Amino acid sequence: MPVSTGMKIVYSVVLPVAGFLIAVLFLGLSRKITARIQRRYGPPLYQPIIDVVKLLTQQGNISHGLLFDLGIVLSLGGALITMVFIPAGGIYPLSTSGDFLVVLYLMLLSPLGLALAAGASANPNASIGVSRKFILALGYEVPFLMAALAVMTRFETTSLVKVVSSQQGSVLEWGVFVLPLPALATFLVLPAMLGIRPFDVAGAPQEIASGPMVELGGKYLAFAALQSALHTYIVVALFVDLFLGGGANMLTFFAKMLAVFFVGVCINAVLPRFRVGQALRYLWKWPSLFAFVGLLIAVLMRG
Repeated sequence: MPVSTGMKIVYSVVLPVAGFLIAVLFLGLSRKITARIQRRYGPPLYQPIIDVVKLLTQQGNISHGLLFDLGIVLSLGGALITMVFIPAGGIYPLSTSGDFLVVLYLMLLSPLGLALAAGASANPNASIGVSRKFILALGYEVPFLMAALAVMTRFETTSLVKVVSSQQGSVLEWGVFVLPLPALATFLVLPAMLGIRPFDVAGAPQEIASGPMVELGGKYLAFAALQSALHTYIVVALFVDLFLGGGANMLTFFAKMLAVFFVGVCINAVLPRFRVGQALRYLWKWPSLFAFVGLLIAVLMRG
């Protein structure tokens, strides 16, 4: 059903707020679940909110110039803009104005902003972290883009709204069943897209002191933490929309996101970190092979 301009404006405000709350809840759940797996009690679920509020209220905020400030703003703003283009439980304020290709381009804004801020900080650890982040992106973009092409070929559209609506008939019409190999490939690269173990090479605290965030403090660190949380929401929401049928409402959409995120947290809690070379070899091996074969099958079925 067409959405009026007024409702689009309302949704454009409601969706980022809802996405922020979900993302912060995921951060709290991640800490709690990881602690339980490691036989610890862990912090409360609302600890990320306390951390962000504390950082936002700090008086000292060290800046490294205008480019540093603009980079942080671009990173957080890019995540917020990307959110409103992704359907979430029947809410899609700007999804009809931009398709999946627009989302793929907008997802580049956040890492670009972090790269600008890290470069302006002139800290070698930040530069190393950014270079690792882009190398890792070069690894997971190959299978992810092939899986995305398979989805667009199978459903004959680049619109995320139409992809979701095409899966609403029954569970057997979900992308994970009609495109099992691209779904598997995307799931295998999901930890790399989220930047969690075994792919947390960009912000390895034990090696490069958290990489791109090494010079961030106060409000800057709060903005970076919010961007990281929103990025988690974006990646998990995309997987749910592409392969799990989206959601008829926010409740079912959140339940699917929670299930995917829970598996990712369990992987993060038990696996060690890859080296950069190991991560690339993994990403360009099985996930790329599964995605390529799935794309080939989708093309042949369409023909």
